[in-house]
Amino acid sequence: MFTTVIVPRVSETDGVGHINNTTIPVWFEAGREEIFKMFTPDLSFKNWRMVIIHMEVDYVNQIYYGKEVTVYTGIERIGNTSLTIYEEIHQSGRLCAKGRSVYVNFNFETQRPEPIPDGIREKLNEHLWRPQE
Repeated sequence: MFTTVIVPRVSETDGVGHINNTTIPVWFEAGREEIFKMFTPDLSFKNWRMVIIHMEVDYVNQIYYGKEVTVYTGIERIGNTSLTIYEEIHQSGRLCAKGRSVYVNFNFETQRPEPIPDGIREKLNEHLWRPQE
């Protein structure tokens, strides 16, 4: 599992005083950076390999400006060409949001998915996370 700490910005706060719901997917994406590096070590878009094909978010509790949040990111499932990432956001010890995203290892030259290489698969396996739901 990967851990990313984020300090909420004023611009992410909505009119009723909590973090806007559109911010959560952006924070989840920030938590995926180490996974992106497994597929594209230099993070170059010229060599990019990952394409998101599905995302879901459950908003569990409100998140507020002024207190940092922690994004927990793990691998729930590894398929032949795709992987499912499970994510949670916590603030002040409370689960505030959870979600899943599915990515495909994609070759932009051929415009086709490709099998996840064994070396990357081994690294992904180190971060398996089966959520308690």
